[in-house]
Amino acid sequence: MATFPTLHLNGTGKTNLRDEYAAAYDAIDKAIQAFASTTCNGRDFPNGWDDYYKARDERTEAFTKLREAHAYVGELLMGICDQM
Repeated sequence: MATFPTLHLNGTGKTNLRDEYAAAYDAIDKAIQAFASTTCNGRDFPNGWDDYYKARDERTEAFTKLREAHAYVGELLMGICDQM
């Protein structure tokens, strides 16, 4: 669970916070889409299947991290919007 910023008069403007987190959310979404369209094919690893399997596992881990970041920023965005 994310720790939401509290919107108040002495803090960052609510519209600024919302827009910044919305932009971050959209950017991560685009990164996920761009990464998904990259190729990870066994033919690109001529040194053996072990290299391909390692690369595939690393790719899966990277996707997981991107999705986690996307979910985290989305949670923050919802928390900000709920206070507006």
